[in-house]
Amino acid sequence: MGLFSSKGFLKVGGLVLVLVAILGYIGVIGPTPEKSIFGSFWWFDNKENLAHLVIGVAGLVAASVLSNSLQKNLVVLLGVIGVTVGLYNVVSMKLLGANLESPADLVLHLVIGVWALKAALGGNTAAKA
Repeated sequence: MGLFSSKGFLKVGGLVLVLVAILGYIGVIGPTPEKSIFGSFWWFDNKENLAHLVIGVAGLVAASVLSNSLQKNLVVLLGVIGVTVGLYNVVSMKLLGANLESPADLVLHLVIGVWALKAALGGNTAAKA
């Protein structure tokens, strides 16, 4: 399992999202700009924290219970969503009531989206050789 496999993306990405959600809830990187170590440049409100927690836990569960084919499909979907949210953030700093800092969230979502697409569609090149 590598970082650029669907299972690796779900496990590592899921763990990171759960950690980000917890840090956002407890006042390290949110839930307000004043409580974030990054200040108003980058903070996660409670709507973002909830989304990160739900997606992170779902990713961890999916890595354990879904077949490789379903994992790949899920990671493609997450990649498309990540890139879409990143591009949406170019024109708006709000999404479904959640705050999106720009450029911090924009870069984050684009990187995560590209990572997911690479993991699902590019596969683990070491495993293919």
